[in-house]
This record gives sequence, structure tokens and C-alpha cells, in this order.
Amino acid sequence: MIALNGEIINMNNTKKIVILGSTGSIGRQALEVIDNYPDLFQVVGLAARAETSQLLEQIRRYKPQAAAIGDETAYKELTARNSLDVQLMAGVEGLCELASWERADMVLVAVSGAIGILPTLAAIKAGKSIALANKETLVAAGDIIIETLADAEGALLPVDSEHSAVFQCLAGEKRHLENIWLTASGGPFRNFSEEQLQKVTLEMALKHPNWNMGPKITVDSASLMNKGLEVIEAHHLFSIDYEHIKVVIHQESVVHSLIELVDGSFLAHLGKPDMKMP
Repeated sequence: MIALNGEIINMNNTKKIVILGSTGSIGRQALEVIDNYPDLFQVVGLAARAETSQLLEQIRRYKPQAAAIGDETAYKELTARNSLDVQLMAGVEGLCELASWERADMVLVAVSGAIGILPTLAAIKAGKSIALANKETLVAAGDIIIETLADAEGALLPVDSEHSAVFQCLAGEKRHLENIWLTASGGPFRNFSEEQLQKVTLEMALKHPNWNMGPKITVDSASLMNKGLEVIEAHHLFSIDYEHIKVVIHQESVVHSLIELVDGSFLAHLGKPDMKMP
């Protein structure tokens, strides 16, 4: 046993993790966290979209029991290059099979886009705990996800920075909640005039001032579309009406989110702009 944050952890209860989207920004940071606590976590499954070289490198390092790749062409390449003792899966079916892998305790869903919906549902139905970093799953299918979760054994933990912050602030305070306040950096164009906004380029949109993220979420952040998605995500995660979800520009990205209580007080989560915390 070891002590972690004052708690005694049984070393025989190592949590077995599946990471969907292991070659992306969130997936890689999750693996770095696992590297720091090798006695607490074991990687049993990895999945990527089409990044065969990166996935093979991760397979060699973490020695999972199974791996999946979404692209069928990439699967053929991976199969040809694979000389390791790992079960390989392909396509959305492979992602779903890996998400419900019998040896897994927790599934981190860090894929990009609506492709995360079916694997998330598969993990819920298999009774897994789900660490959700894929906001499109709740935006596109939030009612279905929450309804399915209500009849399942597992739990849903938000890994999105703002929602993880809200989740932590709400501990013991949910019955006193008045409003959720999501913070937004404003992206690279936050101080642009309307005339300047007419001349922005993709390259400019991909240079986020505070965060290092994948291209889709970076562009969504530059247009503030990402914050709109997060409002929908918060609505489903915390069962709160939209009129009680607020957004405030906070350029420094130190305050990740706040909750406002019925007595007018606020609780905030502060920290470095680093996804390793959630």
C-alpha cells in the first residue's frame, strides 16, 4: 500500500485504463500522468484514428493487451508492421469493442468529433467508468448518453478543463447551486476589430495564446464555437437549465471555471493551463 493525498491505496487494486485517442493531445498527457503513477494505473488498451507510427510506439512502451485504429487502411498498415503480442481491432466496431474491454476499469474517451458517441455508449453499457474529454458526444447525443448512464453501473467523469473544474467545485454544493460560470480565453482574436476579423487566416486561428491543442478544437476556440459546445455539455453533465449557465472572458486562463451559489458567493478552480490536472 502507499499513501496518496492522505489516502491509503491498495497496490493490488491498480486501475486498468483504456485510452481512446491516445495519440492526441489529451491522450498523450494522460499517458504522462500514468507515467508518474505506474503503481496506480495500467494501460490495457490504446486507440488512435490513423497515426500508425505513434500508436506502434505507444504499444511498444505500454504493452497494452489490445489496440484499435479507426481507419481501415491504417489498420492494414498496422497489422503488417505489428510484431507485438497485442490484439488489434479496426473501425468504429473496434473502438466499441475496446471501450467495453472486459479487463478495463476506466475508459478515457479523448477522440475528436461525434465518432466518440458509440464507443462511449458501449463503455457505459459494459459498466465502465468513463473519463469524457470528447464534448461532441454530449452535444450530439447528450440525452441518450445521460439516459443510458442512469441504468448503468459506471460513472461519467468530465475531463474537459472547464467541466472538470465545475465538477470539483460542486462537491457538497450541488443543492446550493445558482449558476455555473464557464471561463473563455477569447482565443487569438479576442481584441480584434470587426475589420481585422475580415482578414484572419487559418494559420492565425491555429495559434492559440494559452493552450496547445489539436487543430479542430483550436479553430473552434478561435471562433468561440467551442464555448457554445461547452455550454451544451454543461447542461447535460450537471442537469442544469441553460439560463443558469454563464460565460465570461478570462484571458489568463488561470480560473478554469466557477460556480455561483444561492447566497451570492462563488467557488472557483484555479490552476495552470495544463490538461494534466483534469
